[in-house]
Amino acid sequence: MKDKVIDIKELCVDFHTQGGIVKAVDHVSFDIRKGEVFALVGESGCGKSTTAMGIMQLIRSPGTISGGEVHFEGRDLLRLSAAEMTKVRGREIGMIFQNPLDSLNPVYTIGGQMMEGLMVEKMDKKEAYQIAFDMLRDVKISDVESRMKSYPHEISGGMRQRVMIGMMLCRNPKLLIADEPTTALDVTIQAGIIQLMNELRQKYGSAVLIITHDFGIVADIADRVGVMYAGNLIEVGEVTEIFDHPKHPYTRLLMKALPTITKEEGRLETIKGTVPNLAEERQGCNFADRCPSCLPQCREKKPVLLEVASGHLCACHLEEGGSNHAR
Repeated sequence: MKDKVIDIKELCVDFHTQGGIVKAVDHVSFDIRKGEVFALVGESGCGKSTTAMGIMQLIRSPGTISGGEVHFEGRDLLRLSAAEMTKVRGREIGMIFQNPLDSLNPVYTIGGQMMEGLMVEKMDKKEAYQIAFDMLRDVKISDVESRMKSYPHEISGGMRQRVMIGMMLCRNPKLLIADEPTTALDVTIQAGIIQLMNELRQKYGSAVLIITHDFGIVADIADRVGVMYAGNLIEVGEVTEIFDHPKHPYTRLLMKALPTITKEEGRLETIKGTVPNLAEERQGCNFADRCPSCLPQCREKKPVLLEVASGHLCACHLEEGGSNHAR
């Protein structure tokens, strides 16, 4: 087995609201190995981005990290001080946010922003310029010399996303977190970004956590996938195993909602009902009210993530007749 770059154990993130405590991330555990792409998928609002923000210690009030451990390079990131965590961000773990225009400073040039992170490390300005220049070329930006002098509003959305990827890879992080990296991009640009990320992770050897609701992206880039629902991680496995043998009813319904090239299967299926109010205390499975295979115990006891096949984990009472090895 490859070495683990990061190991998240029982991560919990709560938001204190007037309606009660919202358990946005509820005892989520997974790991990512060296050179691996791990995809975290699920509907909007299921806790994917909050999980990433928790890993990076970027949760702000009224949110709190209420429990868990995030082991990275022999340290628990959740026990680091703000100053220590600042040194980890960018240098050891890079993060690409959903909207690159919000992440780039509008009053500084592309080149200046790429060089800034390098010069923080006391790097010579000439050397920083060359590394930034070479990285823009690596992320397939044309006319690099001109783009180094451009401002964020002067380039396209696809180019801004490439710049953000390049900016994060400039410092050669061991882990890259990409939060919906192709949101708001057209299909051809999306394909280019996915191909680029595949090429760069092979070249630089970074582990990647990609957050998306698009199973098409998962199929193109991921090695393993984790499915989230209502703050819980409900299924984890190799991407081919999840696609070929989905175990959780929610994962199966997500698969049936995927559009196909032919119309032989008729209309796309939808998942009936709505996501439960996470501020309300629930004894059983969060998916019980929407599950077509709900059992009596599903409303009485929350299922735990168990190994149902080699390397394939599922949190569902229907699958508890499997190998029953806890993670």
